[in-house]
This record gives sequence, C-alpha cells and structure tokens, in this order.
Amino acid sequence: MSVHVAGHSIAEVADMRPLELSELLGGSAGRRLHCMERVRLGYLSVGRTLDTLSGGERQRLQLAQHIADAEADVSAPLRIILDEPTSGLHSADVERLSSLFDDLVDHGATVVVIEHSLQVAAHADHVVDIGPGAGLDGGRVVFSGSPSELVTSGTLTGEHFRESLT
Repeated sequence: MSVHVAGHSIAEVADMRPLELSELLGGSAGRRLHCMERVRLGYLSVGRTLDTLSGGERQRLQLAQHIADAEADVSAPLRIILDEPTSGLHSADVERLSSLFDDLVDHGATVVVIEHSLQVAAHADHVVDIGPGAGLDGGRVVFSGSPSELVTSGTLTGEHFRESLT
C-alpha cells in the first residue's frame, strides 16, 4: 500500500517547495509552510534534511517556526535572537529579511540580530559594536546607539559603515 497526500506520493511531496505544499495543504500546515517563504527559504524542498542546511538557513527555519507560533498565539510576546541570519543571502534577500524584522517589531516582537552585515546594521533601530578588534583584541562594548550615531563613533565599524554609505 502506498501513501499519498492530495494525490501526490510522499517522494513528490518531499520534492515540493514550501509555497507549493502550502497551497496544497492549506489550513494550519499551509500557514506554517508559507512562513518559510517569508524568511527567504522558498527555494528549499520540504524534504531536505537539517544537516544539509547552512547555519543561516537553519536560523531562518527557526525564525519561520517562531513566526508561525506567534501568529497562532498572538498573546505570547515574541523574542528572537539570531546569529548571522543573512549569511549567504543576496543583498535583495537581506533587504526582504530586514523588512520582515520590521514587521515583527511593529507587531510587538523583540528582534536581536548578531550580524556583521553593514546592510543589516544600517537597517537596525539600535547597534551595539563589540571590539575594538577581532578575536583576542575584542570583547568590549565600544559603541551603543543608532546607526546614524555609529557613523561618527570613531570605531572601526563606524569607519567602515561611513565608507559603505558613500
């Protein structure tokens, strides 16, 4: 006996993209799968194993789960901490992910992003710069404030940030 989902074999379902399966299933499962598209994971097949995902992809997958959970239970405050979620993303996808962060914050979520991308820093409400250098030369807060204040902070990140804006 073979198992089918809406007329599709399990192998066919595993090869589908999240949006395609979302439309097929609908309901709660469909809404959860649609969240994968929102965090820029729409290119993944739903049968892909976690051990084949990059760190950024795994974090965005967790973000999709948190968004779906928050949308299902709007009474619970959403707090998200992400470490380099834009790793490997095209700059246009970084912008879309930043817009998603804005939407989450607008709906009461707290989003903390640990990121080296100056594009993400430019989009942030608040930036904390750890330094003054990398590795053993770092580890201290050298700046805390808005992206516009970072430009004139005198930190290495501030200098690179200012150069990236020109």
